[in-house]
Amino acid sequence: MSNLSKLEFVTLDIFEKNYLSWVLDAEIHLTANGLGDCIIEGNKASSQDKAKAMIFLRHHLDESLKVEYLKYLTVKDPLELWIDLKGRYDHLKATVLPRARYEWMH
Repeated sequence: MSNLSKLEFVTLDIFEKNYLSWVLDAEIHLTANGLGDCIIEGNKASSQDKAKAMIFLRHHLDESLKVEYLKYLTVKDPLELWIDLKGRYDHLKATVLPRARYEWMH
């Protein structure tokens, strides 16, 4: 987490095209940086770790997503942001993922 201004992976776009890869990348990067607990229910993460995780997540949101959903700019808890994004995009696991797996296999 030494250089928060550098993008570690592609930002989450507003058009739902890259949520599945984004969420996996975000989980991996947060865990690798010792911040994975910040997005787990009932976590005991310090306020400093939560702030680092929040900076990291917001930095990887597309600007149009931030503008359309101003609440993402006011949320201070990374778990709350994680749950909000999951509620908005998680349906893709039931629609896009099976199709992608089928195309991969055939």
